[in-house]
Amino acid sequence: CIGRKQKKQYIILMTIPFIKMHGLGNDFVIIDHRLSTNVLDSSQITHLGNRRRGIGFDQLLTIFPARGDGDVFLKINNPDGSEAEACGNGTRCVADLVMREGNLSKITIETVAGKLYCHRTRDNNVSVNMGIVKTNWDEIPLIKSADTSRVQLEDAPFTECCCVNIGNPHAVFFCDDADAVDLRAIGPILEKNKMFPKGANIEFATVKSNNQIRMRVWERGAGITEACGSGACAVLVASARNGLTGRRAEVILDGGSLDIEWVDDGSILMTGPTTVSFRGEISV
Repeated sequence: CIGRKQKKQYIILMTIPFIKMHGLGNDFVIIDHRLSTNVLDSSQITHLGNRRRGIGFDQLLTIFPARGDGDVFLKINNPDGSEAEACGNGTRCVADLVMREGNLSKITIETVAGKLYCHRTRDNNVSVNMGIVKTNWDEIPLIKSADTSRVQLEDAPFTECCCVNIGNPHAVFFCDDADAVDLRAIGPILEKNKMFPKGANIEFATVKSNNQIRMRVWERGAGITEACGSGACAVLVASARNGLTGRRAEVILDGGSLDIEWVDDGSILMTGPTTVSFRGEISV
């Protein structure tokens, strides 16, 4: 209005450096919070995760100073802004960066799901110990007590799965042909089934041999991804629990293969390659 002073509104932009990496096509934006005080909120994370208007990623990985005796602390966010407890391929990517930075052969990464021990292999891949596998119904968690090796679902397009927690909840469905499953239609229905109070990552798996499994994944909060490290671990555990394979196998994902081993102490090892796609800066 004429005669009234107008208040000016200013938009302050933060310029944040990032690294884009992937593990078998499972892609991540990595922000090093050790170098910045800028903390992104869920709306900013969602904007960055948009593949048309932002950068795009399966998960956002933020590196913080260690809170305990580890080397760094890792926070994991999905493209919808929600926080994830674990991300195997993302952990391997961050481990690769931190080990190169310090000229190290092994490091410890702290997460909300616990400490993850990482090392570089002789063939220059990165291996991470994802910790002790959890198979009790209340650890996954399920909404009620059940035999987690053969969980029965109600009101679902597929009714039987093997459930396991690899730092986050997984439901593994075995089928004759994982490639024939309409994962885009079925994944979001199964992810939010009432049996899973915190949702679940959904894997469809076809056992090829005693040491080879084909797998596709619908990630909780992210959708279809080319690879999922914790999902590959869940599939190996599920197949071993049901006597379909041994305790070590090649898990073939859309983006490539991971070597998974469920070792005698109950923890699980995941090994595979990592790749830097590009580096840049973005204003939010």
